[in-house]
Amino acid sequence: MAYNKKNYYKRIIEIQELTKELQEIGLNNTKIYNKHVKARYHICKRTFDEYLGVPAKRELKRLLETEKQQTKLF
Repeated sequence: MAYNKKNYYKRIIEIQELTKELQEIGLNNTKIYNKHVKARYHICKRTFDEYLGVPAKRELKRLLETEKQQTKLF
């Protein structure tokens, strides 16, 4: 698991981008998971499928904006 939410969302974005690139080549999600994701990220297929449904870029942007506003207050 990621250390904090920023790292969690960055990891999800990395997996989503890898998946998108490989889907353009013509691989399906099961092959992408088995050949590329499983060994590198050490996650199960269910977690992989859940990661593909997370709006990580939007959430990371929101998190960074919140942090930026909090630092301006102090």
